[in-house]
Amino acid sequence: MKQPLYLLLLSLLILSLPLQAQKKKSAPEAHRMSGLYLNVDAGLLIPNSKQADFYSGRPGNSNTIDRVLHSETYGTQIWISLVDGGHISPSAIGDYSQLQVVEYPHMYYRLTYQLGVGFRYVYESGWGWLLRFDYSQLTAAGQFNLSSNNGTGVLGSRQFVTCDIFGIERRTLIDFGIAKRIPLTSLVDLEIDFGFDLNSTHVKQNGIRVVGRTYSILDIWGGYPPSSYTGTYEYLNEGRIGIGGFGSMAVSYLSKVGSIDLGYSCYYMQTKYTNYNENDAYALQHTIFLRFNVNNFKFFD
Repeated sequence: MKQPLYLLLLSLLILSLPLQAQKKKSAPEAHRMSGLYLNVDAGLLIPNSKQADFYSGRPGNSNTIDRVLHSETYGTQIWISLVDGGHISPSAIGDYSQLQVVEYPHMYYRLTYQLGVGFRYVYESGWGWLLRFDYSQLTAAGQFNLSSNNGTGVLGSRQFVTCDIFGIERRTLIDFGIAKRIPLTSLVDLEIDFGFDLNSTHVKQNGIRVVGRTYSILDIWGGYPPSSYTGTYEYLNEGRIGIGGFGSMAVSYLSKVGSIDLGYSCYYMQTKYTNYNENDAYALQHTIFLRFNVNNFKFFD
C-alpha cells in the first residue's frame, strides 16, 4: 500500500519540476532592476518652525517691524489706517512714533509641496548611489500685537491690535547619497537611502498686514529707516548656502520599466540667513513622497 503512494508522490514531484522552473523563470529576480534610473518625485514637505523665526520681525533680525513702523513714510500710513479704522485713538497714540509692538510673533511654516528629479545607479548587489534635486516654496506665518493704549488697566482685546506677518522663501536641495534595495517579495522592494545634503535658500518676501494693507519689511534701505527722502538699495538675497544630512525609507512596487516608491525622508539640515544665529539654523524637517523611477530609460524601447 505504501509503495504505490510513494510512486504517486514521486511522480507528482517530477511533474511539478517544470512548473517550478517556469515559475522561477517568470518571477522577477532580486535586484533585477539594476542599472541607471531616472526618477521624478512629488511630496508633502513638513518644515521645522524653528527656522521660520527669521521672518518674525524681531529687533536684531535683518528685517524688523520697527524699521517700517517707526518710519516717516510707512509709519504715518499705518497710523492713519489704524485711526480711520477705529483701532486706536489720536488722543491715546498721537503719532506713528508712539506705535509699539507689545508681543512679537511665534512663527511657523505652513505645510507645502516638494518637487524633484534625480538619478540613481543600482548594482546587481542591490547597493547603489543617488543624485537628486528638489525644489519647494515655503510660507512662514504668524501674528504680532500692537499696543492700542485703549482700555488701560482693563484686560481684553481692545488693548491690542493683532496684525499678520509672513515670509516667503524658495529652497533648492541637492542630495548625494548611497542606496540599498532589499527584496521583500517578487514585486516589492524595500529601499533605504542616506547621504549628504546641500541646500540654497532664496528669501522672496517678508511683510506685515495692518488693517488690510500689506507693507514689506525687507531691508532694501541698507539698514536705515525708510523715508521719502532716502533712496532704496539693490535687494540682495538674504538666504545662504547650508549643509545637512538625510535618511529615507521607501516601499517600491516593481514593474517592467522601473518602480513606484512610497516613502519618507528625514533631514537634519542647516538653513542659513543673513544676520541669523547659525545655532538656530539647524533643525529637522520631514518629507512624505511618491517617486516614479524609470530603469535604463526603457520607455524608449
